[in-house]
Amino acid sequence: MLILTSCSQREEEVGSYSLTISLPVEESYFPQQAPARHLFGDPGTTEQFALPQHVYFFVLQYKSGTSKVLYATHERPQPSDWLLKRYSGSLQTTGDSIYEYTRIADMFIGQGVNSVGSVYAIASAKELHFFGTRTFEQIDWLRMSAEDIVNLQFNTAPDSIQQNLQNIYTTPYNYTHGGSYYGSFRTNAAQNVKSINLLLYHIAAKVDLTWSIAADKRINNANPADGIRLTYMEARRLYNGMAYCFKPLHNTAATLPSAGYAIPDIVTASDEGLWWEGRAYFYTIPYIVEGEKDYFPLQMVMKTNNNEGSGYQLTLKQPIDTSSVFVPWLRGNFNISTNLSNTTATLYATN
Repeated sequence: MLILTSCSQREEEVGSYSLTISLPVEESYFPQQAPARHLFGDPGTTEQFALPQHVYFFVLQYKSGTSKVLYATHERPQPSDWLLKRYSGSLQTTGDSIYEYTRIADMFIGQGVNSVGSVYAIASAKELHFFGTRTFEQIDWLRMSAEDIVNLQFNTAPDSIQQNLQNIYTTPYNYTHGGSYYGSFRTNAAQNVKSINLLLYHIAAKVDLTWSIAADKRINNANPADGIRLTYMEARRLYNGMAYCFKPLHNTAATLPSAGYAIPDIVTASDEGLWWEGRAYFYTIPYIVEGEKDYFPLQMVMKTNNNEGSGYQLTLKQPIDTSSVFVPWLRGNFNISTNLSNTTATLYATN
């Protein structure tokens, strides 16, 4: 919850706004009762997520055909600043668990101004960089327009960000309520009590993988030459650049990246417990390859029996609908019954 309230400036020049920002969590409010819920916009099973230590707010104002940034701030909440509550509202299932954050700030509106405003927010476990490598404090936000904010991008290249993509949440620009962006409100200096409720959602797509070797094909250390074991798996060609903060399904790449950030050690030769079956999941930024049918590509490299060379390369292509609000959940099931050779394949997903 971010509460914007007036202090020393005149009542007609300062608007008092009460904003609640919340993160949906797959956690029962009372652990001894219902099991974890499946939350709208955040698919998956119960996981451990880090509470954000960086929160960015952008309040925009639209007036007389122009727009500007009315207010922008970078907060650094402590874990104790997030309160676990139950949700009540129209943006999520009533009773679901959420974390709320509260902050006090002043926002100058202008004397006698009536206009439309909107709020965009980002919450991240790690500090983000915008316009390449610039921190929030190095940017003059008040000189920017609403369009600049809606199209704002952050840098996904650092390893610290790639490894924390699951801990970044934003307000999707095309999430509407009552026909308008759900973070919209009206500024009116004559009426100083306003409120708006915002839920933030994952900006990265979840990839959930399971694998299994046919029971009659499995081998062990005593007889490694016979049968099959999965000795290596890796995700490649993940998005590694500037990504949209509030338009998570609009990232594009001119060509399929040859490498990009990889998720190493999903399975390695030393993981005896995962040779025959297992599960792993990770988060990555979805993107569209230009010049092809709209899809989100993901390449899996797999090796069996310590196979040398490039291994079996499977490129998964998931269509993307840019009009959708939430990022996808990609689920892959690998049932292996023969030794994988050094070949490549492409699979187009249908849903």
